[in-house]
Amino acid sequence: MIFQDKKILITGGTGSLGQKLVSRILTGELGMPSRIRIFSRDEAKQHQMRLNWKQKPESTDEIIYRVPDDVLEFQIGDIRDIRSVRSALRDMDIVINAAAMKQVPTCEYFPFEAVQTNIHGASNIVSAIADNGFKVDTVVGVSTDKACKPVNVMGMTKSIQERIFIEWNLKCPRTRFVCTRYGNVLASRGSVIPLFIQQIKRGGPITITTPEMTRFLMGLDEAINTIFAAIRGANPGETYIPKIPSARIADIVDVMLDGRKIEIQYIDVRPGEKTHEILISEEECHRTIDIGGHFVIEPILPEIRSRAKSAPGLAGEYTSADNLMSTDEIRALLRKNRLFPEEQTLSDAELAGYVSGPGFSGRPVFKNQDI
Repeated sequence: MIFQDKKILITGGTGSLGQKLVSRILTGELGMPSRIRIFSRDEAKQHQMRLNWKQKPESTDEIIYRVPDDVLEFQIGDIRDIRSVRSALRDMDIVINAAAMKQVPTCEYFPFEAVQTNIHGASNIVSAIADNGFKVDTVVGVSTDKACKPVNVMGMTKSIQERIFIEWNLKCPRTRFVCTRYGNVLASRGSVIPLFIQQIKRGGPITITTPEMTRFLMGLDEAINTIFAAIRGANPGETYIPKIPSARIADIVDVMLDGRKIEIQYIDVRPGEKTHEILISEEECHRTIDIGGHFVIEPILPEIRSRAKSAPGLAGEYTSADNLMSTDEIRALLRKNRLFPEEQTLSDAELAGYVSGPGFSGRPVFKNQDI
């Protein structure tokens, strides 16, 4: 039970992924931790999250909540500030770094802000552990498909973040640094689905970049399964990649419309956006291993590799352009995640906070992220 009696730090813990992580960890499926520290600079979200957990019923149809008051701990701070990071890391056993600037256009217009969060933030974590002798067992860097052969600032900064964590297995061998890398998480902040829901509810038009665009798709639970798998089984410096489906954005829109007569507008690719995403590059294939539910990319630094040499797990790139879902499969995935407009319970104001996925146009306004 890898979480039993452990102290876990989740940076960016008030984001979509962080909140779902807390829910999953507190099911006790991997053991019950003694503490979960939520670290972010968003005071309002921390307050709301604290209230939500205090008001949780003891049982629901899905899980039983028995959370002592001292298990969940909230700490205001900024991952860009080494003092905040040092304070947050004290006494922690496991760190899950979900803090990020992750919206592609925002990072293009404010590249140094992305560097501050995605690169300097990761550097602050490893420096604080090494300089203060913290006995952190595992650090998981949550990365993205955009870090693979990056063409945008968000991907470039995340790619460097991966390399920072890999490198520190040499400099700080008492801590295991690993990464996860995956595609778009359905209905997370910045994803395309809430934008389409809002546009459909308003009667259109629906904005799509190009008809050819494809994306990997997965639910929050699949993303968390990948993080859990890496914590359970990854060797130092390894990157875990889930096996997930992909789809054309135009096909997703067709399924969500479900026969509605709503105008579709094609608005061209956003700054820094790819037509197809790649999770494993051709250059990474020769050090990729297939372990069943996941691919594992061995570290680029040969000094860290620990697995016996075996045949490559992939013959070519792992790209969203291949093995596309049918419309029936897309429909089943959206139904499973309750992502049809008539099933969506978010208010227009709540949806507005999510609408910067493919189709967003115009210069974004920089807001506080979960950093």
